[in-house]
Amino acid sequence: MSEFIEIVGGKPLHGTVVAGGAKNAGLPILMATLLTAEECVISNVPNLTDTSLCLHLLEHFGGEVSYDGNTARVQTKKLLATEASYSLVKALRASFWVLAPLLARGRAARVALPGGDLIGARPVDIHLEGLTKMGADISLKHGVVYATAVDGLRPAVLDLRFPSVGATHQLIMAASLTPGRTILKGAAREPEIIALANFLNGMGADIQGAGGNIVEIHGRSELGGVTSNLIGDRIEAGTYLLAGAITGGRVTVEGIDPLYFGSFLSILSEMGLEVSCGDQSVTVTSKGRLKAVNVKTGPFPELATDLQAPLMAALTLAEGTSTIEETIYEGRFGHVSELARMGASIQIQDRIVTINGVEKLTGAPVDGLDIRAAAAVAIAGLAAEGRSEVHEPHHLRRGYEHFERKIGALGGQVWSRISDPDDFIFAGC
Repeated sequence: MSEFIEIVGGKPLHGTVVAGGAKNAGLPILMATLLTAEECVISNVPNLTDTSLCLHLLEHFGGEVSYDGNTARVQTKKLLATEASYSLVKALRASFWVLAPLLARGRAARVALPGGDLIGARPVDIHLEGLTKMGADISLKHGVVYATAVDGLRPAVLDLRFPSVGATHQLIMAASLTPGRTILKGAAREPEIIALANFLNGMGADIQGAGGNIVEIHGRSELGGVTSNLIGDRIEAGTYLLAGAITGGRVTVEGIDPLYFGSFLSILSEMGLEVSCGDQSVTVTSKGRLKAVNVKTGPFPELATDLQAPLMAALTLAEGTSTIEETIYEGRFGHVSELARMGASIQIQDRIVTINGVEKLTGAPVDGLDIRAAAAVAIAGLAAEGRSEVHEPHHLRRGYEHFERKIGALGGQVWSRISDPDDFIFAGC
């Protein structure tokens, strides 16, 4: 028995969907609940596989966890463990972010190096360098980070050599529970950084400058509980806007601040789409065949690497030749071969992909090799002639809440299927 997503394409999408809570903000925020013994309540938490994995991880450390109706309640009165084994971390890269809360609150941690999507090396040395400057004693043995801060972490001036989102999350969390003034230079500027800073400020930290290059954190000896509402997911929202674009339709996504997209909306305009924004919504309207563009991914406000794959899918049908340069993750091109199975004309040279727009795509069985690759082949299937099957949809479940339901609300023909119904019935599942 195996699940796949069946898509019958060729129909323009029209209508409105609501973006779920931002996964890339929700995961570090959930990790940050380990910094306090008091209860934290977070609403608009998306119902995703990654959310479930994260909540399970918090339970491992002693968290009392409940999740109901997109609201998560977490209270870790006492840290019951300081180790995150490879079996816990390998499925969810964000698990590595427990390193900072464990060090800051428990003064010791053993955390396996992260797994997650196979999209490149994604080193964590920037995380470790920053924590070392804050007084942590860190060693790496057999794929496990051993860290201690017997006398506690200390405030420091940290200068990141690259605006790593993960390292910025990690160091802001560590500094929030470290009394004194820590300055983080070269910080990541993504909206998810601002969301985490706001959450920590609600817990009693004093963080200024989040969303800029320099963040100043006045840490506390204790943090308290907080009630918070998660921001909308800009990557999910962008994917649905691209689904409307590639099918020649008109799609509105609500529950998202247009400012979260950075340069992405300008790229959509350059592709010949009509883009209109409300206070918490974006609408994309097709004005004919898409136009080719030349873009590259980069730290916010540049094009988000998580939107690279869905954007590439849309550009397979654009008039002319497009290029995308991937500057963040060198291995994030697994979707290229799958799009080619649907008739796309794409070439790769180093980190630059050239897309020669074709007149049409045709349905085919394809694999969703990671979260965003699965989204890319799914929206390509919505535009393709005939029937497509997206296999390994568990990747899609990691980043897109109720994907079939939301696409169906826009008029898309999408269903979850089981490849062997007889075995499925026999198993009593």
